[in-house]
Amino acid sequence: MPDSPVILAVARSPRNLELLAQFLGSEGIATRCVATIEEFDAALDESAPVGLALVDIGGFDRSIWERCERLRDRDIPLLVLSPRRSAALQQESLAHGARGVLVKPLATRELLGLIRNLINEA
Repeated sequence: MPDSPVILAVARSPRNLELLAQFLGSEGIATRCVATIEEFDAALDESAPVGLALVDIGGFDRSIWERCERLRDRDIPLLVLSPRRSAALQQESLAHGARGVLVKPLATRELLGLIRNLINEA
């Protein structure tokens, strides 16, 4: 995806971030990885354009939802990545601005299709 916007990847696990960045990079998608709430805040405060955010909520406290709302307020599409399927989590994610919830382990082709669709909507 030449000239595609940067994807903000948020996860507590450095290994998950590394794998996600490698996969997206192999598809020509630039990724900025953040592993802490502080790094997430810094990324949101920058003026650099973000085309989409992938937020793995595992390991974060409830303050992660405030950051998701900031993404929504900036019209940045957001996908939540979760370690489990739950109707309550789905509802909470959507209430805080997510366009969808993907359960790990991720189906890479599904993820790539969603990314392309959301970036093309913008």
